[in-house]
Amino acid sequence: MSLSIRNQIPGTVTSVTTGEAMATVKARLQGGQVITAAVTVDAVKDLGLAEGSAVLAVVKSTEVALATDAVSGLSIRNQLPGTVTEIATGNAMATVKVAVAGGELTAAITKDAVTDLGLAAGSSVVALIKSTEVALATA
Repeated sequence: MSLSIRNQIPGTVTSVTTGEAMATVKARLQGGQVITAAVTVDAVKDLGLAEGSAVLAVVKSTEVALATDAVSGLSIRNQLPGTVTEIATGNAMATVKVAVAGGELTAAITKDAVTDLGLAAGSSVVALIKSTEVALATA
């Protein structure tokens, strides 16, 4: 299956915690970082997710925020440090490619945010992704 979603990072499920309707699934990415996805219990069953399952963490670029340092006091579970590799700026928006351990993420942010954060190739950043915005795919 081909997707228009740019951010697809492989990993391995390390834990599944189920609730009544929703579950949290933690996966270790190839670079060693852990990402958390909040998915339905039905999705866990349908995909056969269990510890050791191979998955792709899939995130739309519009759901990736960037910070110039780790952020505390947030409910956002996923904070992946990385380095800006490329910035493509338009009149209003920009796409920022970020190399993270084990892969690459693209963030779609405003042109003003790029300027305000002083982003350039080589900048250290932290990609912030809510667990509810992480989808999981299996082969």
